[in-house]
Amino acid sequence: MNAIPSFKLSGIAIPASTDHMLDEICEHFIEHADVERNRDRAILRSKTSIVRIRADKGTLLIELDCPSLEALQAARTDIAEHLFYFAGEEPLELTWTPLSSLPALPNLHEITVVSAEDVTPHMRRVIFSCADITPFAGGDMHVRLLVPPKGRPPVWPGFREDGRIAWPEGDDELLVRVYTIRTVDIERGEIWIDFLQHPMPGISTPGADFARDAQIGDRAALLGPGGGGLPSAQSILLIGDESALPAIARIAAEIPAGTQMRAIIEVENAAEEQPLPTDGTLEVSWLHRGDYPDRRDRALLSRATDAIALSDAETFIWAACEKTDIRAIRSILKGRKHDHRKMYVAWYWERAET
Repeated sequence: MNAIPSFKLSGIAIPASTDHMLDEICEHFIEHADVERNRDRAILRSKTSIVRIRADKGTLLIELDCPSLEALQAARTDIAEHLFYFAGEEPLELTWTPLSSLPALPNLHEITVVSAEDVTPHMRRVIFSCADITPFAGGDMHVRLLVPPKGRPPVWPGFREDGRIAWPEGDDELLVRVYTIRTVDIERGEIWIDFLQHPMPGISTPGADFARDAQIGDRAALLGPGGGGLPSAQSILLIGDESALPAIARIAAEIPAGTQMRAIIEVENAAEEQPLPTDGTLEVSWLHRGDYPDRRDRALLSRATDAIALSDAETFIWAACEKTDIRAIRSILKGRKHDHRKMYVAWYWERAET
């Protein structure tokens, strides 16, 4: 019997606080991996990697174990990017044992715009052609969209020594935004991404602007996919707003026949509702923000709280919306000891304070 290949890599991180960093890692990755935490140790297990992290005298000792060199490189980058994100303005040192970097990012895929159209008044769909569509079929839904400056040939990123992505700078700086793949069309070799056109004057929306102005032949790239896989359960509760609607629509479209789903979706008004075809059964409650007496009403959280209370322990709870509401939903699920393997709870945006 042949042994399964194993590629390993060790790293040492020196953050301002090992306890705080380990807390951040475990809180975040619980949505993307099976997380085990035992005081100063954590293990993150996903489909493509095992990450072991141990706090020791002001350092974090990191061990990566993956089935391929490409997966190892992706895991290193994922951990490095998150460590520096969690560190924020605080100092962080990160080094790895020698590893020959791949000549290019293994999960970078060049794409070309083939069409763009409005799905609703505030949702625009851009369809891209992609030479190799297979990595996006039936897997994770989230990607990073990379858009080069208008009128310049694209310069795609590589690797930094600490494992992070080395982004082009200056005139070659890329627009980088995270989106959900709405549909993968295998036969046509196409990927659909829906872009929310934010109806908020004065707010910078470069991703929405790209979709609004996209022309046939425009070049871009995708990094991924990663995160946000298809729930596997006989009963699913879906909770979200416009930012989560592409993901909810894809889940409904790809779920196996016989799956029972209930969705609570908040949008601006009836014009923003979309058909959600599925082979399962789906009951949708649409909430119209434009009808609220106070624009800051948290009707979605209220309805979500009631729906969670009526759900049994076997129901998969999928929720994606504003950060404050997501933290409240996560607290509710923790209070009822809902199995973390039967939930996906992630914030897709953060409400600005006035």
